[in-house]
Amino acid sequence: MASKDKKLPEKRDESTKSELIQRFKAHPYVFIGTVAVLIIVIISFVFVPAIVPRAYGGGDLVFGYYNKVPVKYAQNNYFYQVQQSLAQNQQISSDDPNYIFKVGQIWRGAFEETVIHMGIQDEMKRAGYIVPTDVVDREVAKLPHFQENGRFSSTKYRAMDNSSRMTLWRQVQDSVVARYYISDVSSLRTASKEASFVSSMASPRRTFDLAVFPFSSYPDSEIASYAKENPALFKQTHLSRITINSSEREARQILDSVKNGTSPFEEAAITNSQDWFSEKGGDMGLMMAFEFMFDITDEQSRERIINLDRGSLSDVVKVTSGWAFFRAEDSVQSADLNDPSQLEKIRNYILSNLRGRIEDWVIAEAEKFVVQANEKGFNEAIISAELTKRNFGPIPLNYGNTVLFGSLTSAGVPELANAGTNQFFWTQAFSTPLNSVSKPLVVDNNVIVLFPLEENAAEESEIQNIENFYQYWMNSGTQYAYRNHFLTNERLDDRFEETFWKLWGGYY
Repeated sequence: MASKDKKLPEKRDESTKSELIQRFKAHPYVFIGTVAVLIIVIISFVFVPAIVPRAYGGGDLVFGYYNKVPVKYAQNNYFYQVQQSLAQNQQISSDDPNYIFKVGQIWRGAFEETVIHMGIQDEMKRAGYIVPTDVVDREVAKLPHFQENGRFSSTKYRAMDNSSRMTLWRQVQDSVVARYYISDVSSLRTASKEASFVSSMASPRRTFDLAVFPFSSYPDSEIASYAKENPALFKQTHLSRITINSSEREARQILDSVKNGTSPFEEAAITNSQDWFSEKGGDMGLMMAFEFMFDITDEQSRERIINLDRGSLSDVVKVTSGWAFFRAEDSVQSADLNDPSQLEKIRNYILSNLRGRIEDWVIAEAEKFVVQANEKGFNEAIISAELTKRNFGPIPLNYGNTVLFGSLTSAGVPELANAGTNQFFWTQAFSTPLNSVSKPLVVDNNVIVLFPLEENAAEESEIQNIENFYQYWMNSGTQYAYRNHFLTNERLDDRFEETFWKLWGGYY
């Protein structure tokens, strides 16, 4: 964590099995669902050096609320124990240039584990579950605190003061509740035929050639043509501004001081303006007319400001962040359509506001390609159109990019990065006959044309691997889901950032 503004934390495979292994290594928490610090085995009174700032006086720290109960860091409570355990495991040096970032990860991790722990207790309480006293007693008797020569020692038990013993007993009680909850959730079984049915979805698999028509191929001539049709949108202006967030009255007072010469414009901007341009004396640089549409919503006011004569001051106008007035550094000019940077601005405007215009043009180009491919063959059409042919597969119909099957994520084609959840992509991919050209399809900022080359069945060993792995995958997904449920629950009032920086802000 380098600054206070930074939030703390979130190849083609030869077989399905290898992809599962790679994804497990890349994203272990998705599979495991929970880290060891859930502390089902109590670590109470096992003291380790805690990572806390010197300013911490040992009082309670509230990092938020779960169902209106404080998520509290206090001596020897659950939050404290998890934080210490993580700190001991990571062994961070204060000389580490990323020290605060890593400390933040430890504290955030401890906070999230505490939220999950509290959420489980809350769910079980609302369900009416109460741990039998004798069950808790047996668990307490097993704790290492009270063992001597491998057996429970009543002498050691009585040596602990009543308050500490009761605190420990309640912590064990909570840990038993959490253990039963996790055991019940993790032991949910699937239907007897489900694993076999899902694993069968690994077949058939298809291999494809692919032609890509990016939106970036939309020519500059079309950009220039649109700009000529709509010159008012792309007029070039050079303005400076002073923005005041507090009140229109204050903005007018500053405008008056600039007009009567009491304050030079640049000095007034540096001293009073409350926007990104203040450090530059208010200078906004070169901008196009459309760039003011969001900030100055009144069309007449916007037109007056854009068309100011050089050296002129505007009146105070309402802007999204308060009130502002402007000074024209140059007279307004038409867009220079020979300037690549201005053309790029116009292109971005069209892509953001008139995407269909680009989409229609690129689809038309792809349709011309389809005609050529049907007449000459896919490879000849690729050469004629001067395109680069892509190839990917074999993959099954893996809608959603589940890790159980070969996926588009592993296909190595960046233009298909988000196609895994595009139902139209999968429809085209598996309904187009083999060695035929598909219809053009929009995927993100590209139009693609598919050419299915071959279709085959997955090997029996791959299908068996998926079937064997399925229950574990389901359990892991269930664990991930319940953790995510507690961390995104409306019962959670997350104030971690605020409290963390109150605690650690003085470190710098």
